[in-house]
Amino acid sequence: MYDIQLNESGTRHLEVDDQMFQTIAKYQLFQQLVSSTGYVTEHDLDRLKLTVRSLIANSTENTKDLLDLCIDVIYHEKMKAFGLQRLIEAFQIWQATQAEADSQKMEEAVTPED
Repeated sequence: MYDIQLNESGTRHLEVDDQMFQTIAKYQLFQQLVSSTGYVTEHDLDRLKLTVRSLIANSTENTKDLLDLCIDVIYHEKMKAFGLQRLIEAFQIWQATQAEADSQKMEEAVTPED
């Protein structure tokens, strides 16, 4: 579980789990979302909401994972640009730990045991 701070004062938080990060990765929701400045704005949050809505509307497969992500995170009543920035940062940390875990598994699979 990751605790995401949703506002600058630190009074609002959101719990995000691995399943939600896997959904973000599956649909590549953060790819090319933020402008080159690196600052997340309310406009970026609105674009993400529209992207997710479009994915759900145009999908022919089961999108329960995407719907759950919408309800619990993206359309959360307290989600603002600040919270999205923290969510993206947590997602990047999660991706790095997943890549590290995957490389360890590959090394273990390749390295013969004594």
